[in-house]
Amino acid sequence: MRNSTIFWGFNFLLTIMIFMVACKTEPKINLVEEPSLTEDLADGKYPYGRLSTYGFFSGELNKLSPEEKVIPYKPASSLFTDYALKSRFIFFPEGTKTKLVNNEFEFPEGTILIKNFYYPTDFRKPESDRRIIETRLLINEENGWVAYPYIWNEIQTDAVLKVVGGQMEVSFTDNTGKDQVINYIVPNKNQCKTCHNKNESLAPIGVKVQHLNNELEFKSGKANQLAHWTDLGKLEGFEGEKSHPAMVNYEDENLPLQDRAMAYLDINCSHCHSAEGPASTSGLFLTYDQKDPRKLGVNKIPVAAGNGAGTFDFDIVPGKADESIIPHRMNSTEVGIAMPELGRTTVHKEGVKLIKDWINGMK
Repeated sequence: MRNSTIFWGFNFLLTIMIFMVACKTEPKINLVEEPSLTEDLADGKYPYGRLSTYGFFSGELNKLSPEEKVIPYKPASSLFTDYALKSRFIFFPEGTKTKLVNNEFEFPEGTILIKNFYYPTDFRKPESDRRIIETRLLINEENGWVAYPYIWNEIQTDAVLKVVGGQMEVSFTDNTGKDQVINYIVPNKNQCKTCHNKNESLAPIGVKVQHLNNELEFKSGKANQLAHWTDLGKLEGFEGEKSHPAMVNYEDENLPLQDRAMAYLDINCSHCHSAEGPASTSGLFLTYDQKDPRKLGVNKIPVAAGNGAGTFDFDIVPGKADESIIPHRMNSTEVGIAMPELGRTTVHKEGVKLIKDWINGMK
């Protein structure tokens, strides 16, 4: 009788252990491991298990040297992600083009956005030695955009699809010569929609006309990015840079403070705080073209900030940044207070200073 009890007890424990392991297993996803070049990616076979399979880059993968059909792009201002640097590329399927209608891009099915996140060993020498952490793909599939996160291996030879995301410790020397350590978090596939959310559908953030209506250095020379797409036959509807909105680089301290602040809020906050975003009920709309002071938060009581408001009453108190909720939340990493909620584990000190200077300059 005792042996029987031990036997069944052992089997019960074994069953529990198997269940726990199963719960930790990554969500099942169909992978295609056979190599394929970019000339035929819109065949419904992706996602591939390895980044190298897509054929986006030539030579050593970690050099991120794009193939001819893969076009580099760069928004005027960058979304803050724990001080990570980024390189971005876009792929348009053969024979397709993007349409620009009412300053909104209509991307063809099969368009792929490629965003690489990396850290230089020493930020004072950003081009010397670096570690690529992840590559995020946004693929415009039959039913809309889908996000796929790829995490790079330690030897920097390839990146593997990890739909559950991940985290790793990243160390580097910052621009002041100080050693820094960051617990970098790669969002899982579902978390991507938290920020990439437009009317409850996943959508790009940085690939918008106001972000790309500026110049970038290409192999053929310096040119307006949207004019370059047009010359390549990949865009129609672009009527010249002066006919479309354009944002500035918020890091350029030589530019007007108002323009820099609005650029910062747009790229970092407006994907949620807009009429089409998940924070639309807040009444706080932080788009680059917002002119209504109340919708920017001036003397506005938050709708449901909860503990996030701290001891403050208004989103923005003109002339008093230290009494305003917006910089208070930007200056925190505490869950329930920190804004943005995802995408960072550190405070963007330069961004906080910019928004504080902007608020303190208000009358």
